[in-house]
Amino acid sequence: MLQSLTIALAQLNPTVGDIAGNAEKVRRARAEAAAGGADLVLFPELFLAGYPPEDLVLKPAFLAACRAAIEALAKETADGGPALIVGTPWVEAGELHNAVAVLDGGAIVALRFKVDLPNYGVFDEKRVFMPGPLPAPVALRGVRLGLPICEDIWGPAPVAHLAAAGAEILLVPNGSPYRRTIGEQRRAVAAARVSETGLPLAYLNQIGGQDELVFDGASFLLNGDRAPAAQLAAFAETIALTRWTRTAAGWRCWQGPDAGVPAEDEANYAACVLGLKDYVDKNRFPGVVLGLSGGIDSALCAAMAVDALGPARVHCVMLPYRYTSNQSLSDAADIATRLGVRYDIVPIAPAVEGLEAALAPLFAGRPRDVTEENLQSRARGTILMSVSNKFGSMVVTTGNKSEMSTGYATLYGDMNGGYNPIKDLYKTEVWRLSRLRNRWKPAGALGPDGEVIPEAIIDRPPTAELKDNQTDQDTLPPYEVLDDILERLVEKEMPIADIAAVGHDVETVRRVERMLTLAEYKRRQAAPGVKVTEKNFGRDRRYPITNRFRDPGPDAAR
Repeated sequence: MLQSLTIALAQLNPTVGDIAGNAEKVRRARAEAAAGGADLVLFPELFLAGYPPEDLVLKPAFLAACRAAIEALAKETADGGPALIVGTPWVEAGELHNAVAVLDGGAIVALRFKVDLPNYGVFDEKRVFMPGPLPAPVALRGVRLGLPICEDIWGPAPVAHLAAAGAEILLVPNGSPYRRTIGEQRRAVAAARVSETGLPLAYLNQIGGQDELVFDGASFLLNGDRAPAAQLAAFAETIALTRWTRTAAGWRCWQGPDAGVPAEDEANYAACVLGLKDYVDKNRFPGVVLGLSGGIDSALCAAMAVDALGPARVHCVMLPYRYTSNQSLSDAADIATRLGVRYDIVPIAPAVEGLEAALAPLFAGRPRDVTEENLQSRARGTILMSVSNKFGSMVVTTGNKSEMSTGYATLYGDMNGGYNPIKDLYKTEVWRLSRLRNRWKPAGALGPDGEVIPEAIIDRPPTAELKDNQTDQDTLPPYEVLDDILERLVEKEMPIADIAAVGHDVETVRRVERMLTLAEYKRRQAAPGVKVTEKNFGRDRRYPITNRFRDPGPDAAR
């Protein structure tokens, strides 16, 4: 009877649709695992296709390519090296499944299909996949493995079925996107399944950015008594060898990595950096360009871009107009110097004045208002998009979640861009992460150490500088108040009456709720950006643009 086992956990970063590239990652991981004496290698959910593949799995050619790659990988296991457990879409008896293929001895020795298909939040797997039957264990090299896939462990039935059928170890491939607190939830779910079955559980998650989603890895392993046995790093690719021994009480992992788990703000910052890096690299942009205004949002985005891509791939442009203060000019130049990026100044007066002149006959007799303010923003957006067109760099847009919520942004102006790393960060979080970055940076970040965002930018009252003596608080509540109201409206879906009951002024809440509702049409046209909260604007929150419902508030019953 087999007494020892080495399982490699391949916490890797696939690219959606790059079947050949993902298969090559499987080969390289297998070779590395073989050198460490691994008996088998586990890969994340749908690794071969990349996760989530969305409607790519509706293309017969895509499914055929995935199947051919699995068959080729299976043949390569005839060399006697480690067995492979690889996630892939699979058609069986005319039905499309989210599957894992077990490859060993030159053949596909088993297939297992996901049972519980998530259909909430960012997930809509029921739209494309069919659920599989409750899975049986897979006998592989002298051990009976349970292979529940991601959501299959969030309820008790699939794992209970595996345990009753004789599974000895639970290996769980996952495609679990990052959001704050998700690590605690994953551990609680895994611990519950271990408690119910007494079986050790290896939770393997992918890493990497895919459009709005970022996968943080942070894979872990619990023994049958719920004792932690291994913890993989967050936001980093790694192939971790875990060593196992059969004991009287069952299999037990006695050796594995013990990486730390980042604090919440550190994880949020790292997620934003990784999401931006992978969006730029996987879409093959040579670099990025962004407007550097001297304000906190663009400063943080510039720091994230340099951490993600390195200073040579980041181009910052100051776009001053008559309302741009000397402090903004000096602060923008200061951060560009600290980050070591290319920095250009392109005055926008000729563009703005040309637009005003063109519109003057049409606007004759009407007073100046927000229209003229927005011309400044649109001139800036047009210039940045022109730089992008000429040099190929992607425009990074820099609006935070507070602005996206309230419509405090200009369509076809400061909303122009391909991707927004801080789209799901409220303004108060932007300040907090800026202070964090000045004393810390993520492992592997390409930016400089130390204070990269001048304190003058962090301490200065925020302003769009579209007219004289303007600050954000002229038209918005203080950000500490606004962000708390928005979090309750957006992430918690709380009624106005309940938000007022915790101490907020009811008329302020009504005004914020109205701004949130009216800005839906803008958000539909906004660039994608990293998800870090429970409910982001995009995949998570799907409200109609045409919508007359308003929460009547606490006085409705009077």
